[in-house]
Amino acid sequence: MSSAFVKQDEEQQWLHEVKGTVGALQTYLTRENGGLRVFERNFYFDAGLKKEVHEMSNGLKYAKDGEGKWYVI
Repeated sequence: MSSAFVKQDEEQQWLHEVKGTVGALQTYLTRENGGLRVFERNFYFDAGLKKEVHEMSNGLKYAKDGEGKWYVI
């Protein structure tokens, strides 16, 4: 098959590569969710983790590590 007919996928981005802002996280998660908007449902400080936790509408919780990179709790 000719490469002219093959759709090129966008460059893969990983969660830990997303900028450390909630807006950037929302944009990334929305894109990963097939364009369905993902928003922040709750935000709190977890004393056990000693981190700010962001509960998102996709049902997952996210925090930033010591380097400011996002990860799933």
